[in-house]
Amino acid sequence: MIIGVPKEIKNNESRVGMTPAGVFELVKNNHTVYVQSGAGKGSGFYNEDYKQAGATILDTIGQVYALSEMIVKVKEPIAEEYNLIQKGQIVFTYFHFASSEPLTKAMIESKAVCIAYETVEDEEGTLPLLTPMSEVAGRMAIQQGAKYLEKPVKGRGVLLGGVPGVAPGKVLVLGAGVVGIQSAKMAAGLGAHVTIMDINMKRLRYANDVMPPHVVTEFSNEFNIRRHIKSHDLIIGGVLLKGAKAPNLITRDMLKEMRPGTVIVDVAVDQGGCVETTRATTHEDPTFIIDDVVHYCVANMPGAVPYTSTIALTNVTLPYVLKLANNGWETACRSDKSLEKGLNIVEGKVVYKEITKAFNWDSPVLV
Repeated sequence: MIIGVPKEIKNNESRVGMTPAGVFELVKNNHTVYVQSGAGKGSGFYNEDYKQAGATILDTIGQVYALSEMIVKVKEPIAEEYNLIQKGQIVFTYFHFASSEPLTKAMIESKAVCIAYETVEDEEGTLPLLTPMSEVAGRMAIQQGAKYLEKPVKGRGVLLGGVPGVAPGKVLVLGAGVVGIQSAKMAAGLGAHVTIMDINMKRLRYANDVMPPHVVTEFSNEFNIRRHIKSHDLIIGGVLLKGAKAPNLITRDMLKEMRPGTVIVDVAVDQGGCVETTRATTHEDPTFIIDDVVHYCVANMPGAVPYTSTIALTNVTLPYVLKLANNGWETACRSDKSLEKGLNIVEGKVVYKEITKAFNWDSPVLV
């Protein structure tokens, strides 16, 4: 198969869909790999690295799309890429369709085979291709939250770890999944007081078992959330519904109950956000303020640490890329139920029902 790796063109997205090591494995399996010139530069991988791994370097993104049977990338295609995608072409990437109706309609019209990293699901019900980026985003959420709590950027002026004689900052984590656990771990490591909330008692028991004593667990409901937001300095939104839009756990009116300078980091922004006032921001312009509450809602947080993120992503995507390349998407998905769950849109038809629910479309399958 011919696999194309284009350069990401989303704002400040420096990750790339495949490392040279990944390319080497594909070439070793007799596949052809085209890499757009400069695609890996932001992640610390250069054209010569890809050439040595066996790739052919192409000058433009248009050439990569035109010559490839499968596109392997990181972020969802943006408007400039829609017309480059061909009928029947496999596009393997993070799509997060539930957060964008225009993207969904564009991919339906393209009649491509859209396989979403974030809905590939293994037998244990975990999301193996989402996990490493959730780990990165969860850890980064505390780094960014700590920074934006500083007064010069309109935060409360709180040091999360405190100092002797001064109480540490308080962090509220919504969701005890991968993002939530990683956020709580980082915040606890800084010495902050952490409350982690979820509706899944199994996850709360796990968090209670693995976290230090200054991380407390509590069942998530509106009453408890409203109580905690009044006293917490940093709020992390780490809620995920597989392939669906995130619920609004913090509504607009709740902002008035928070203290001025409170910081919200909504990691769920890729799925629409779990805060009603969330809107996607970029690394170039990462925050906005509503009712004196600082919102950090960057939709590609791991893109800020591309070297780490690209290696972590290729580690988990490569086995699936090889299956698709070796067997074709139909055979690969029939033989691997995890990969089959990644199918979202197939040649003009939506085959993942959560997408249609997100937009209140009538049928789970659209033509």
